[in-house]
Amino acid sequence: MLTSYPLHIAIWGVLTTVVVILAVYRRRLDLKVDETIHVLDSEASNIPAQEEVAKKLAVVDRWGKILTVVAVLYLLGIAAAYIYSSFADTSVKLG
Repeated sequence: MLTSYPLHIAIWGVLTTVVVILAVYRRRLDLKVDETIHVLDSEASNIPAQEEVAKKLAVVDRWGKILTVVAVLYLLGIAAAYIYSSFADTSVKLG
């Protein structure tokens, strides 16, 4: 039985906060994206910067998706435990 709901809600809050911070960070990275394809020799210096931003975006996207799924599943687990404990509580009499 899950008895420390405030602790679990706090953990879920931290997970959700990290997801929001990652989303804000990803948005800031997205502002630096140069979507132009550089094919000229004079533009060759721009290619490494594009690759670096693309790699950072890929990492942030991967962690963002993972942590979002973990946060949602954690919240569903808390909700399921709460519902189960409310039904299993024998001190509450119906009717």
